[in-house]
Amino acid sequence: MRFEFYLAGRYFKGKRKDSRFLSFIKSMAILGVAVGSAGLLIALSIVHGFKSVINEKVLGFAPHITIQTTGTDPIFRADTLETFVLEFDGVEKAQTVALAEIMLQSRTDISGSVIKGVDPAGDVTDLYNYIHEGDYDLSVNENGLPGIILGTALARNIGAEIGSTVTTYTVDGIPTPFNSPEIVQFYLSGTYQTGIERFDDAFALADIQYVRNLLRLGQLQGTGIDIRSTSAEQIESLQLEFERALQFPYVSETIYHRYRNIFAWVNLQEQTIPFVISVMVIIAAFNLVGTVLMMVLERIRDIGILKTMGAKNKSIRRIFLLEGLFVAGVGLTIGIAIASLFNWLQGTYQIIPLAEENYYMSYAPVEPHALDFIIVSVVTIVLCALASWFPARFAAKTDPVKVLAFGK
Repeated sequence: MRFEFYLAGRYFKGKRKDSRFLSFIKSMAILGVAVGSAGLLIALSIVHGFKSVINEKVLGFAPHITIQTTGTDPIFRADTLETFVLEFDGVEKAQTVALAEIMLQSRTDISGSVIKGVDPAGDVTDLYNYIHEGDYDLSVNENGLPGIILGTALARNIGAEIGSTVTTYTVDGIPTPFNSPEIVQFYLSGTYQTGIERFDDAFALADIQYVRNLLRLGQLQGTGIDIRSTSAEQIESLQLEFERALQFPYVSETIYHRYRNIFAWVNLQEQTIPFVISVMVIIAAFNLVGTVLMMVLERIRDIGILKTMGAKNKSIRRIFLLEGLFVAGVGLTIGIAIASLFNWLQGTYQIIPLAEENYYMSYAPVEPHALDFIIVSVVTIVLCALASWFPARFAAKTDPVKVLAFGK
């Protein structure tokens, strides 16, 4: 094996003056493997990053599971249901909420919105991590107005600024002297920005006490129970437990079902993009067929001499198979280095910006996985070995008598 390895190494270096064209072909093959493997690794890192960021934002913004009634009636003893839910293993937090569609008005404009009433100390989500301006504060200010938190897009749409007065009111049917809207005034204490338009454009958060007033609910009533699971992996199984335990008219829903279009979009990208990019690796690997064949033709006289000296077909085949693997190994090493450098630059300096309104984030995230590097490396080497096998097999079957006669 040392003999074959030595010759393959000498041939791979290709320092002879008459082998410049072959060296160029070999360099192109190395570059093809490098670009293909780097492109696939970078694509996988970005797709994983997209999925992690989107999942983190959605799972952090919204409750993992919600329990509501099937109709429009509220939960009359929400405190009892909340206590019941907290007894389940896997429930980290549970809280009664009051959710309603309202009209939201500032001095300059008006817009429809959804308001959620929560405990002023905080809800079951991580919304406070996305505060863009102001503070996460639902308490009453010195003017006697409770705080409200709006998405940045919603605040911008109605022209509200931090500290300004925001009026909310509900209308049930046609307003008449006997059906007047409930009105509650707030002050804008903070705005949040997740980068997901459907969250930032039409959502408000306030103290549940004042939202109950808007909905004319009692102090123990609510429209639902928001639940946070101890881990994302338990959400589906926990929801199934609620389905079995709860009776009509209560129904439970997971975050994956409520925002299934977002999760479907992420999963689609994770499944299709690596497949498309992987074609580059396949093309680069099978370009080695031509490259190694060129090597064989270039060394055809050497093959004849080696065979007359007693070299076996197996040894000749190994020489050119090893030479093809050297090309693959160098290309793969360069590809891994390029992908690692890109991941570091993107993670440190965010060199690829994105339109946040379209991609839900301001720059392309990267999340390299060690398993991806292992799988891409193994697949690349296997494909290159298969691509090198056929020219190497052709070299092994070369007739030395014909070769030497042809050389004369």
